[in-house]
Amino acid sequence: MDDGYRNTNQVSDDYRYQDGNYDTPNDGYYRGGDEPAQEEDAQSDVTEGHDEDDEVYEGEYQGIPHPDDIKEKQKRAPAVADEYRDRADLMAERMEDEEQLAHQYENIIEECGHGRFQWTLFFVLGLALMADGVEVFVVGFVLPSAEKDMCLSSSNKGMLGLIVYLGMMVGAVLLGGLADKLGRKQCLIISLAINAAFAFLSSFVQGYGFFLFCRLISGLGIGGTLPIVFAYFSEFLSREKRGEHLSWLCMFWMIGGIYASAMAWSIIPHYGWGFSMGTKYHFHSWRVFVLVCALPCIASLVALKFMPESPRFLLEIGKHDEAWMILKQVHDTNMRAKGEPERVFTVSYIKTPKQVDEFIEIQSSTGTWYQRWLVRITTTLKQVWDNVLYCLTAQYRMNTLMLAVVWFTMALSYYGLIVWFPDMIRYLQDEAYDSRVKIFNEEEVSHFTFNFTLENQIHRNGEYRNDKFIGMKFKEVKFEDSLFEDCYFEDVTSSETFFENCTIISTVFYNTDLYEHKFINCRLINSTFMKEKEGCHIDFEEDNDFLIYLVSFLGSLSVLPGNIISALLMDKIGRIKMIGGSMLISAVCCFFLFFGNSESAMIGWQCLFCGASIAAWNALDVITVELYPTDKRATAFGILNGLCKFGAILGNSIFSSFVGITKVVPILLASSALVGGGLLALRLPETREQVLM
Repeated sequence: MDDGYRNTNQVSDDYRYQDGNYDTPNDGYYRGGDEPAQEEDAQSDVTEGHDEDDEVYEGEYQGIPHPDDIKEKQKRAPAVADEYRDRADLMAERMEDEEQLAHQYENIIEECGHGRFQWTLFFVLGLALMADGVEVFVVGFVLPSAEKDMCLSSSNKGMLGLIVYLGMMVGAVLLGGLADKLGRKQCLIISLAINAAFAFLSSFVQGYGFFLFCRLISGLGIGGTLPIVFAYFSEFLSREKRGEHLSWLCMFWMIGGIYASAMAWSIIPHYGWGFSMGTKYHFHSWRVFVLVCALPCIASLVALKFMPESPRFLLEIGKHDEAWMILKQVHDTNMRAKGEPERVFTVSYIKTPKQVDEFIEIQSSTGTWYQRWLVRITTTLKQVWDNVLYCLTAQYRMNTLMLAVVWFTMALSYYGLIVWFPDMIRYLQDEAYDSRVKIFNEEEVSHFTFNFTLENQIHRNGEYRNDKFIGMKFKEVKFEDSLFEDCYFEDVTSSETFFENCTIISTVFYNTDLYEHKFINCRLINSTFMKEKEGCHIDFEEDNDFLIYLVSFLGSLSVLPGNIISALLMDKIGRIKMIGGSMLISAVCCFFLFFGNSESAMIGWQCLFCGASIAAWNALDVITVELYPTDKRATAFGILNGLCKFGAILGNSIFSSFVGITKVVPILLASSALVGGGLLALRLPETREQVLM
């Protein structure tokens, strides 16, 4: 019993590094299928599994040397040897170990197979990626409603549109870096929890400042999702499956866009889907939409609690036994699903790289609790910063810089055009609306009661005497050089309505939203304003045109063909050709936007552009995962994704400023960026034949 049973500490001690070699049974650290046949009873002992609580059974590690005298020697020798060794030697030794581990791990994943476990993880992480896609669309959909609900100025609207990208930029770098130190699963849970909590809170807050803060922190949480999800999932995939299945995973970003568009279309226009508490607190339908958009994040957060940590990450930090049990769980889950429960997991030992990090153990009696936490936090952040700098060392500098340019140019053009398309459609709609304006000149109206809606009209040089405007609405109405005498306005609401160079005599305004700024160069003589309407008022019929939701829905749906093609061809034609070809085709689509002078043409070119560019995004995600080692993978992805969000901020700002002025600058800028990035991408190294380092 003593020889057959091992607890976790004992097993870890048995694999201790000694004199440059690992003591392993039968002169090897990996047992594959070509091992000499064992006796039936012995084979059963070696490969006996664990129960639902992961309890290690007798015989699970049987055959691994465990003499107490050798173990004591192994405890002492490495500590003395490593203390006087040069750090460069230790790093070289670690790199050699990592290379051996990479090839061994590839063999182990192939033995585990691709089946039920990977597909379960696929859908769990897909929900997290879907939450990222939803977050990009949320603010754009709620902005027309929120701007009036919170009385937002143009500058406030612009800040609200960019604040999510700012949070995502910071979150990608920070949480991506932490995932290489604390673990994929733990940091992904933190990211999703932050996003879910503050997205939920943002739907209830009334003030603009607090709402802005909640969306910022929500963006910070979801920003860490993308780098962690791809690093996490890639470490459960074999080389032959990696490119294809990471590309399938990208489809959830598209599903997130479709989900957000469909929910906005079905919820926001229903003004009655809300409630009010007095005159100060209003919960309108757009806030219901914000709540619904948090559901994919919450679902992923709950499901993630039942998934294991990445075994590749655990091996990187020396946790051999935990990694072994997770890999056995993957193997057994897949084999049971394939109807082969008798298949045994033949791996008994996995190499772990030399550990060279300096860990600081703080005693509970040292300082106060917050001082101890401060030391831990600063130490972890320093390690994250060291990882960031490592991505710019000679070994990775050129790849990092080229990838940075490709990510940035792709984001600048894609996110810039994604904002520019709806703005251009709105501009074309406004032009068509203005062309239908009705103009009334020198009309004289007296003793008449207006109790209906006036829309899209211009009244010039009119005279209105003893008229009543009761329970009515003005939409896009302008009165110029007109006279109002002894008139009465009651319970009037207005949008984009102005009085310019008018004379208003002995007129009463009761319970209206005709505020001072709507009277431009007007003379008000003996006129009274009583009980002005409080707050801002939402007009869903005008501001939430269903066509805008339809445009976003079609744009998200149009990437489906590109997603399918990229997934099927990713491992056949390679990542580099996929990026370069996709970006160059997207640039051609941009050029033809010069001929889009109608709403239908703009929608068509948007769908074509989105469908062509998605293959480049998918290939960028895959090659970024494969170019960096495990202990730097999420950090590098986070840096590049943070730069991507910075490109999105610039793209949104630049492209939106040219709406209604010229199409030349946005089209030329997007096309040039795509061509430059696509040509540079062709110089990146191909990674489809590489094992995951």
